Amino acid sequence: MEVILLKNVENLGSLGDKVSVKAGFGRNYLIPSGNAVPATDDNLTAFEARRAELEKEAAEALQVATGRKDRLEALPSITIACRAGDEGRLFGSVGSTDIAEAVSVAGVEVQKHEVRLAEGAFRVAGEYDVELHLHADVKAVVKVEVVPED
Repeated sequence: MEVILLKNVENLGSLGDKVSVKAGFGRNYLIPSGNAVPATDDNLTAFEARRAELEKEAAEALQVATGRKDRLEALPSITIACRAGDEGRLFGSVGSTDIAEAVSVAGVEVQKHEVRLAEGAFRVAGEYDVELHLHADVKAVVKVEVVPED
């Protein structure tokens, strides 16, 4: 299936690219989420008419994400207190929801889907580097310290 990308899509292409994707991915994800339209002659003409508007929106989104990245990297270490056993093992875990809430409380709004935990949730107290995907081209790293509650 051929689609025209309306936004930058990570590992696929950038605004205006005509890419070939599997039919299910295009039909079930790209098109409903507004990231792409089918590559028909009518859609190609409509896209070219809106190209400047879409590029302006993409530039504004990139600028906002870059500003958020600067504010995130200026934050000190984020501390999350959890109940833990004697050896530092947590009763439960610290996941992306907990990290997003802690960063938002610290002053920069972050959504759960922007938090990327490569090795899964944290189950042991310690200091971790957490990667945040703010935009297809903008990633930030925040230090998160998981400490046992008193």
